[in-house]
Amino acid sequence: MSTDLSKFAELGLIPALLDAIADTGYTTPTPIQAKAIPLVLGGGDLLAAAQTGTGKTAGFTLPLLQRLTESSKGRAKPGRPRCLILTPTRELAAQIAESVNTYGKHLPLKSLVIFGGVNVNPQRMAMRKPVDILIATPGRLLDLIGQNIVSLAEVDILVLDEADRMLDMGFIHDIKKVLKLLPKQRQSLLFSATFSNDIRKLAHSLLDSPQEVSVTPRNTTTELVEQVVHMVDKSRKREVLAKLIKDHNWPQVLVFTKTKHGANRLAEQLGKDGIESLAIHGNKSQAARTKALSKFKDGSLQVLVATDIAARGIDIEHLPNVVNYELPHVSEDYVHRIGRTGRAGSNGQAVSLVNVDEVKLLRGIEKLIGKTIPRVEIEGFTGHTEALGSTVVERQARPPRRQSSKGRSSNNQGGGNRQAGEANGNRQGGSGNGNRQGGEANGNRQGGNVNSHGASGNAQGKRPAQRRRRAS
Repeated sequence: MSTDLSKFAELGLIPALLDAIADTGYTTPTPIQAKAIPLVLGGGDLLAAAQTGTGKTAGFTLPLLQRLTESSKGRAKPGRPRCLILTPTRELAAQIAESVNTYGKHLPLKSLVIFGGVNVNPQRMAMRKPVDILIATPGRLLDLIGQNIVSLAEVDILVLDEADRMLDMGFIHDIKKVLKLLPKQRQSLLFSATFSNDIRKLAHSLLDSPQEVSVTPRNTTTELVEQVVHMVDKSRKREVLAKLIKDHNWPQVLVFTKTKHGANRLAEQLGKDGIESLAIHGNKSQAARTKALSKFKDGSLQVLVATDIAARGIDIEHLPNVVNYELPHVSEDYVHRIGRTGRAGSNGQAVSLVNVDEVKLLRGIEKLIGKTIPRVEIEGFTGHTEALGSTVVERQARPPRRQSSKGRSSNNQGGGNRQAGEANGNRQGGSGNGNRQGGEANGNRQGGNVNSHGASGNAQGKRPAQRRRRAS
């Protein structure tokens, strides 16, 4: 039975690429592919923005394969690639390499992926053979350039995938070093799901009269992903996460934390709850990261806990659930995180567990994506709500506690938000609404009046404050 590839053929793709597309089962180009492919084939620079999971990788892979095939310069030389694709993470580099191999299977082009965290010697040996397409992370690429293993003198096409991350302050110095080594006459393609104003300005300074493609409003999220916020006290997040996974019988969950230590700790704690989990982050060996990701992809691992290193490197077509255990500090990272679900036309759900200290981050995310994320209460975990601008904060119900005379005095005065005699005095001040009035037996939030009871509060609050710091 023949496959109708007329829509792809109309974009000007050659038969060898159409055959490879047919092997994948795709019949219709996505909007970003329909717009980007003809422009890339035309040879000009391009700045392209589209939501994650919409086929951006094929949007540049297919036309660059064709341009290299039709180029009059002939085959590549050892150590001198004709196309360079830069990515911010190892996982994304490996993912792009798979796409290059998939779509280039009927073409006489050779590709190689290089990144850190693994033995460099096999990569050095591989570069002794002709390589048309080199997919790399900046650090390992510069290492091999410094050893005279790689030369960029014959690069005709440069691709920056996840360009916003590649051009932020974490990578920009390495990127500038690479750019100085590239021929001035080249085609440059920048693809990403998000572009801040500063990144867009920087991108234009690196490109030559680029055309722009944006198939959706900037920094938006796909409607295929149902987004939900659960307001949860920080100390109960793990309990809520375990409940959601068990109650809804989620088969495959990608969970994001802010720190490497937090990812390790959460994976260990979920394991104690009877939920098989593994963590991946920058401190894990590449072998451990690859193994964990492989198990997660084949369904043998229920929960993968990751830092933002995975937000741009996991491509699972039918991943059903993403959880923001902690919100990212950079709002754009939220878009990339939840873009791991709702891919290739599949529906998905993105759940964010938010405590009162993360409300400001939540507001920033909602401003970026241009919508308010629905708040959903979880029975037994949420109490009364308090309106804060456009954000509704649902705090946890606490059992009533007896207040000391100091706590009552603090409440009546209604001075600061957290009047307390803690050792460092950072939370001194009475709470006008009494939500966090002192008088707690353990002294965590002793509510003594700062003027008349500070010394007493200090004595009672010192050790619990220290314990909290160690626990964090």
